[in-house]
Amino acid sequence: MQVTAIDHLHYRSLNPRAAADWWKAAFGASEIGEVMNGDKLRVMIELAGLKLFIEEVAAGTGAPPPAPFLGLEHIGITVKDIEAAVAHVTAKGGKLSKPITSPRPGLRICFIEGPDGSSIELLERA
Repeated sequence: MQVTAIDHLHYRSLNPRAAADWWKAAFGASEIGEVMNGDKLRVMIELAGLKLFIEEVAAGTGAPPPAPFLGLEHIGITVKDIEAAVAHVTAKGGKLSKPITSPRPGLRICFIEGPDGSSIELLERA
């Protein structure tokens, strides 16, 4: 079998419209459509070539547990200037959850909490 592409990442949200708007404002994602999946709204956005399908879940749906846990944990996004990116994303409502560090030469990282408790790693590579 040969994989030809990653089609999408499925993202669950209490408010998919607000989550999509945040991804658009914070990271410049573009909206590519929306559909109703039964009685739940799905908003589809594209971020640097990756499609995120943001689908509504019922009120009372539990948040993800604190890391570490099994399964997908976070999305990593490369930026050119990590300080500017942190300032921009936090001004749009993201929360810095782990400060900027340099785990090895040529790499600086931090973590942002986005909508619905999502974890986003920002990476600046030299």
